[in-house]
Amino acid sequence: MSFNNIFFILNKPQLSENIGACARAMKNFNFSNLIIINPKPSFPNDKIFATSVGAKEIIQKAKVYNNFEDSLSNFDYLIATSSRFRNKNLKHINLNELKKIKLNKKIGFIFGSEASGLSNNEISYANCTMNIPSNKNFKSLNLSHSLIIVCQNLFNLINKKEITYKKSNKIEKASKKQIKIMMDLCIKNLDKINFFTPKEKKAIMLENLRNIFYRNDLSEKETRILSSVFASLSKKKVD
Repeated sequence: MSFNNIFFILNKPQLSENIGACARAMKNFNFSNLIIINPKPSFPNDKIFATSVGAKEIIQKAKVYNNFEDSLSNFDYLIATSSRFRNKNLKHINLNELKKIKLNKKIGFIFGSEASGLSNNEISYANCTMNIPSNKNFKSLNLSHSLIIVCQNLFNLINKKEITYKKSNKIEKASKKQIKIMMDLCIKNLDKINFFTPKEKKAIMLENLRNIFYRNDLSEKETRILSSVFASLSKKKVD
């Protein structure tokens, strides 16, 4: 599977802002192949570049066609996105079924215009139609929104690797000793305000407190903040 054999095809896009936003969405998820058919605004233009933000190169290398059929001739598999069910002898899939598609082929995802979507004639060129699950009473998605949902799902399928987020190196994890000092301060001051009542339940209450503090991955800063909070428990209230 590769990002390079996936293409996004915008058929008769109406707004420059949507074209630019689509390019930006593609770059967010490492895709770069954009095809545009009969765009209503002049292409490219300043507004498209402005809304594409850091994806200028995708706009620059995008292929533009005047004829719908000509733009589709070199693909192995075409998926037409549509929010409407078509009563045609055509395979219909939903977003979750993308994993069943062989993504090592040259695949094109066709998106219709903001005004009218894709016609039945245009859909007849596709291998299947794909629906993005959404509110049944409000199915119409913005062009760039629907494209970014497809991009994100494809990105996950191609990568198949979980992205892990590491803590900043500036965050120092609290040692067990530091947590114990904080705990001792907490217990000492809770004792002063007779928190552990009835006394026969003190042992289980302490056990619960330890579970809370030792289970969580506290930082040194967090233990200092909590120590300050616990220290304030023993202070007399000032009227």
